Amino acid sequence: MDYKFILTAIFLFIHDFSYSQNTVCFTIEDNPDINSPAFSDFTKYVRVLDCFDIYAESSIPDAKVLHAASIAAELLDNNEDGEVDDPLLKDELNANGALIPIFAYDGSPAMDNFFDNYTGNGASAVLWRNEIDPNNPGYWGADASVEEIIHVINVVGHTNIYPAAFSLQPNSSLLTDAMDVARGGQFIQHPGNYPSEAWYHYDDYTCDYECMAVEYLYWCIVTDMGILSDNQTCSGIANEWEPCTPELFEQIDTLMYALVNNINYLLPQLAPDGNYCPTSVQINHESSNNPQFFKLSSAYPNPFNPETNIHYSVLSEHAFSIDIMDIQGKIIKTLINDKISHGNGQVKWDGKSDDGIMMSSGLYFYRLSSSDYEETKKIVLLR
Repeated sequence: MDYKFILTAIFLFIHDFSYSQNTVCFTIEDNPDINSPAFSDFTKYVRVLDCFDIYAESSIPDAKVLHAASIAAELLDNNEDGEVDDPLLKDELNANGALIPIFAYDGSPAMDNFFDNYTGNGASAVLWRNEIDPNNPGYWGADASVEEIIHVINVVGHTNIYPAAFSLQPNSSLLTDAMDVARGGQFIQHPGNYPSEAWYHYDDYTCDYECMAVEYLYWCIVTDMGILSDNQTCSGIANEWEPCTPELFEQIDTLMYALVNNINYLLPQLAPDGNYCPTSVQINHESSNNPQFFKLSSAYPNPFNPETNIHYSVLSEHAFSIDIMDIQGKIIKTLINDKISHGNGQVKWDGKSDDGIMMSSGLYFYRLSSSDYEETKKIVLLR
């Protein structure tokens, strides 16, 4: 049976108990590795951005397979321009065969077969059917997709390409140095009782030092995204992790806040929402009748908070405008309106709308346009 089908618009997610609509642009295919012993029990497969694979048993609903694929894509392509944000990460994940298998349940025959036969380096986490909830992407206690996929990306990717920042061994990286502070000391094994000053006190006795570092990096990334901020979640994870809001994280864990937000490592900053289909707003690089007269440069910094600089060039006297648009293509801020000028220039955007409203974190677009020219680029605002 040819299982291939393409979802290019709205896919109606059929949850086990309810319905929700998510926009997912991916293809579920037949398993290309069906003859490999480790992968022989999987029937569903998605290739994500040419560097990350999803394999699933036949009993896994399509909605859940596509949800996992969407989460992986959003984490890898956080500005959703169709490309992995960090080319080094893409190459590393691809080289190591990064993947996540989705099993019907813990200990299923397919799971036993996979781990009996798998000899690669790309599978550092798994998902089970009941851990995936497209209605609540990343919500602690409901959807484990964000957590487990982040684990794979970090262990298979970041620890290898940026060892000075993310190596998992004691005394080896900025990550482990920060974790020793967060735990109130360096504990190779679970200390039993953590010091009172600790704010990271993971309580799984089977989790060794490297495992603790993997979990710590996950907590820090999703806290910075704001995924854990609601009162119920904060209360539910307090036995393991205390600074559950971005504000507390910045105040308490200053070392990891700086690391997670260091633009050199391009860690994901925006929380996945289960929707991935590179925007319908057209991104033009040189789309016009007169490209020789205009040039719109990359904004810097990007991502940014609280403001960014947009540089442009107008090589002869022309009237032009520069606008900020939201993901729907609606103009929210006009930075330059029908200005007649030439030469190099720059304009700042402070993250506010024309009405002075502070815009929320997310993906936006800046556009230079004239009567016969239009160029649009992406920008990410972080709060």
